[in-house]
Amino acid sequence: MTAAYLDSSLPTPARVADLISRMTLPEKVGQMLQMHTYAGVPHLIEEMHVGSILHASPERLEQAHALVEETRLRIPLLIGEDCIHGHSFFEGAEIFPTQLGMAATFSPELLERVARATAVEVSATGIHWTFSPVLCIARDLRWGRVSETFGEDPYLLGEFGAAMVRGYQGDGLADRTAILATAKHFAGYSETQGGRDASEADISRRKLRSWYLPPFERMARAGCATFMLGYQSTDGVPITVNEWLLNDVLRGEWGYTGTLITDWDNVGNLVREQRLYPDYAQASAAAVNAGNDMIMTTPAFFQGAQDAVAQGLLEESRIDEAVARILTLKFDLGLFEDRRPADRERQLAVIAQPAHRALNLEVARRSLVLLENDGTLPLQADRPLRLAVVGPNADDADWTLGDWAGASGQADWLMDGHPRDMITTVLDGLRALAPEGSEVTHATGAEIITTGPDPKGEFFPDGQPRPHIAFPVGPDAGMIAEAVAAAQGADAVVAVLGDRIELVGEGKSTATLELLGGQVALLDALVETGTPVVLVVLASKPHVLPASADRAAAVIWAANPGMAGGTAVAELILGAIEPSGRLPISWPRHVGQQPTFYNQIDAQHGYRYADLTQEPRWVFGDGLSFSSVSYADLTLASSSLGLGDAIEATVTVTNTGDRPVLETVQAYVRDVNTSATWADRELKGFAQVALEPGASASVTIAIPVAECSIVNARGERVVEPGDFQVLVGPTSRLADLLVADLSVA
Repeated sequence: MTAAYLDSSLPTPARVADLISRMTLPEKVGQMLQMHTYAGVPHLIEEMHVGSILHASPERLEQAHALVEETRLRIPLLIGEDCIHGHSFFEGAEIFPTQLGMAATFSPELLERVARATAVEVSATGIHWTFSPVLCIARDLRWGRVSETFGEDPYLLGEFGAAMVRGYQGDGLADRTAILATAKHFAGYSETQGGRDASEADISRRKLRSWYLPPFERMARAGCATFMLGYQSTDGVPITVNEWLLNDVLRGEWGYTGTLITDWDNVGNLVREQRLYPDYAQASAAAVNAGNDMIMTTPAFFQGAQDAVAQGLLEESRIDEAVARILTLKFDLGLFEDRRPADRERQLAVIAQPAHRALNLEVARRSLVLLENDGTLPLQADRPLRLAVVGPNADDADWTLGDWAGASGQADWLMDGHPRDMITTVLDGLRALAPEGSEVTHATGAEIITTGPDPKGEFFPDGQPRPHIAFPVGPDAGMIAEAVAAAQGADAVVAVLGDRIELVGEGKSTATLELLGGQVALLDALVETGTPVVLVVLASKPHVLPASADRAAAVIWAANPGMAGGTAVAELILGAIEPSGRLPISWPRHVGQQPTFYNQIDAQHGYRYADLTQEPRWVFGDGLSFSSVSYADLTLASSSLGLGDAIEATVTVTNTGDRPVLETVQAYVRDVNTSATWADRELKGFAQVALEPGASASVTIAIPVAECSIVNARGERVVEPGDFQVLVGPTSRLADLLVADLSVA
């Protein structure tokens, strides 16, 4: 007779219960393991009964599915991968701008479309689960994973995260193009000490509730299928065993019923570095009792959990609860009826299809932020131009994509990266789009770094390879002279500077934010030529720019703009598109300012250090267009509201220039008097409006009064009655904002 768990007509809970009743303890523990496949596949399936694999090449994935079919219960695998801004490690898949670059669009609608396109491509390759979106708040720019975030603002994180969950999970998990989304890294992982990755997060529960938890609460209530736990500990308690956070808050207050997965070897870290437990039996018991369901890449968990049951440290019923949540995902995805393996025919139809290519270009265009412009841009494209394109990032295809993409190094089967002909660098873009008859010359001008092995050894204690150490490469007089010669007599020089993959990612935080290597000397020399310099900072995150950047004719930030990035940059420089990106993150003037973010609590002793200013170079929300825009007549539909009401703020926005604009109208709220210290203002809404030259529009932004809350000294999120102000304008800068008064009863 057919086992009940194989009967698709039965409800999922009944199928789960039947299957668990048939499983041995080793099979249950194996279901809780997700393992990488670098060392091969057979032992994972045949000896460890793993429930999930990640980082599997197409060949290893096919082998894994075949081996599962030979097992006793034939429980299908969940296949996971870090598809952060596109299908990172499948050759020829579409790679979009990094998450930080996408955030500069200020468009949830675009991000939902990106996630949907990604899910369509990912699902065709046999992968069911992406470890995205990243909801860490980026405040210390030295941290190596800033590019994976949506920036510094909790509200923006929530808006974009919810949009990507909708895109990934589609119309529901039964949809064959749906993939599981993951809210990560829960929670406070980015609150590092000294910018160091995965260090202790010195953060109180009130601070967690104030800014770090709200985006995750939004994901929990939006139905995000899984949550991934951060590496760090807070107040001495690793997130992996933080029962207050996992049970009281996530499972209890928010009612989350989804699946929790640790980050890479979190359980091993409990023994090895955090040293809370002397052995894997105790560590495994603590992790399961705290509420973890799937354990990523801790092979010792397999025996440790079984030992914990034998020693009375862990009830088998707790394992059953975790396994039930994992199996529920598999049944809801329909994997018992359809393993959703790689489908070559679907891949040919959907991967990098024309619609996805067009979407990628649209997002790349919208991701670019014009930070300065003395009127040089756009270049006059009605005649042939002489352009000098210089800098180490001008023709670096892999770095145009950024981290988590092919050659970034996490996939041992795609170390050479994505096809070069799918990627346009800035040099490619300008050569293709410059007016007919133009002369486009190229000189590297400077190197950034070289690398060497870490003297502590090739691998971290958890088995991951240690990244090589970066050593800046000094200025090269010959390279600079070549670049200067190209710049002299040119109509403009496009200097493409920034960072590199060796300076970005897990375990690769930086102690400095300056442009490394010979880049500063190169820029200094270029501005001395008198040729207008268009500085393109093609970089994973904001940097501290040298004084010579103040003499550049224009400054553009291109945050690893993806496969179409070079085309988008060229279009902006030549005036084929209008710049519309806005900063999701503040730019510092010096590294000593860290952390730099707009909504921090005001200092009592002024706006500067004794030696340098505390003011950012560019603030959250900054960004220019080729036109000019004015704001006037901010009004509220009602200036007295109750808790269940919504603020309706209306402002008149006028394009006072001679080119069209796409303006991002930003609305902030200030609670005038609070019972506990709070940020001066917080983003609570935004809207985008397209305006032709001379046109005006009335833009209304609605903000629920319930969103105008603080976390009081008792750790309670409340809306306190009294006076508020609504501030509306083009940036977070106070001088740019109109103010309207509001009273909340």
